[in-house]
Amino acid sequence: MKLRQLLTGLILFCFAGAALADLEPWKDYDIDKGVTNVTTVKVDSNMIDKYLEGLSQTWAPANDVAKELGQIEGYWIHVSQLPNSGDFNVVLGVDFKDGGSALQADKAQYEAFMKKWGEENQKKSDQVVMTYPDIREIVGEYMMRKVTFK
Repeated sequence: MKLRQLLTGLILFCFAGAALADLEPWKDYDIDKGVTNVTTVKVDSNMIDKYLEGLSQTWAPANDVAKELGQIEGYWIHVSQLPNSGDFNVVLGVDFKDGGSALQADKAQYEAFMKKWGEENQKKSDQVVMTYPDIREIVGEYMMRKVTFK
């Protein structure tokens, strides 16, 4: 009987200890106002260079325009050094200053982007992206915020 009480007490103590260890946002860590749109992509391992070539002609220049217009903070691409392991081997990221107004639909921002991007770039982009389904699959998309411990 005493062993059962001792075990019950030990289990309750463990749960109470775990509850006391909880962190609180803005007290124990800060959450950045900016957000990053992260897209995970599984590219056929023998097609990664072809995919990167397409991104260099479409996705990257479009993000350069958006950055120049102040619509995004920046963008990045990470490629796995082990392209055949895991669920994805390419990660695309677009950094936004905040998760509010920067992600809202805005006609003026769209028109400013399209004016600067131009019809020729859009046509070229449309042609290039038509090949993507043959070489890659988007396996996830996430909106992430940076956390910094105090």
